[in-house]
Amino acid sequence: MADSHEEIHKSIKRIKIIGLVLAFFTIVTVWLSTVELPTHSLNILVGMIVATFKAGLVALIFMHLNHEAKLIYKILAFTAAFAIALFFLFVFSASDPLVFPGFYESNQ
Repeated sequence: MADSHEEIHKSIKRIKIIGLVLAFFTIVTVWLSTVELPTHSLNILVGMIVATFKAGLVALIFMHLNHEAKLIYKILAFTAAFAIALFFLFVFSASDPLVFPGFYESNQ
C-alpha cells in the first residue's frame, strides 16, 4: 500500500487514467456495435477483443493482479490462450460445412 502522500497521489492519478481508458474503450465498444464489418463474426471477434482488453485492465490494476506470484501469471496466460482459441473456434464456425437443410426456417 501507499505509505506517503506522494504515493497516494500517484496511485489516484493512475486509477483516474485507467478509468479514462476504460471509458474510452466502452465508447469504442458501443461504436463497434453500430459499425458493420465485412462479416458478423468479425464484429463479434473485435468486440470480444476489446472486452477482453478491458477485463484485463480491471483485473491487473483494480484487482492488483499485476503484483502476484509467477503461478498467477501462468494461469492468466493459459486462460488468455484458451479464450483466444475459443474466439477462433467461433469465427471458424461460420464456415462450417455441416448445415442442416431447413433447420433455420423451421425454428422461427
